[in-house]
Amino acid sequence: MAAVEPSAAIAGVVIVTPVVHGDARGVFVETYRREWFPDGAEMVQGNRSDKAAGAVVGLHFHRHQSDYWYVPRGRARVVLHDLRCGSPTEAATLTVDIGEDDHRGVRIPPGVAHGFAALTAVTMTYLVDRYYDPADELGVRWDDPEIGADWGLPPGLDPVLSGRDRANPSRAELAAAGGLPPM
Repeated sequence: MAAVEPSAAIAGVVIVTPVVHGDARGVFVETYRREWFPDGAEMVQGNRSDKAAGAVVGLHFHRHQSDYWYVPRGRARVVLHDLRCGSPTEAATLTVDIGEDDHRGVRIPPGVAHGFAALTAVTMTYLVDRYYDPADELGVRWDDPEIGADWGLPPGLDPVLSGRDRANPSRAELAAAGGLPPM
């Protein structure tokens, strides 16, 4: 059975280490089970993201949606930051490298900013517990010094970001505008 462990760094984040079954043919991994998250909502949509090495996605957050991320191909550095006002881990940042031989999955609750850097060409699958809602697709600056994210990219490499991700406000700007999510 998979090891399902709450993160010590950010309340509500769960790291899943599944059992990997392998033989001469390859591997089989059960990547998600609803029963691993008895307090979570049902996942209703599955998505896939393919990115080239050096791409950075995020930091995004939702007020209502939780995500479950898994990397079946390549390697990604996942960056999480607790934006929730009143959270016991408010303002904490966590990085987790997943993919290749590390088959862990990451459950991300609402209010926790999340993003990833493609350390290699990468495929990420993610399940969400709400259908896509553009009004619940928010962001915070990927390189905000207050967040202090270490994206794991080589020094001097200019990451490839979307225009939207480059334009996201800083954590301080979100707070000043009353845009930080509650716990």
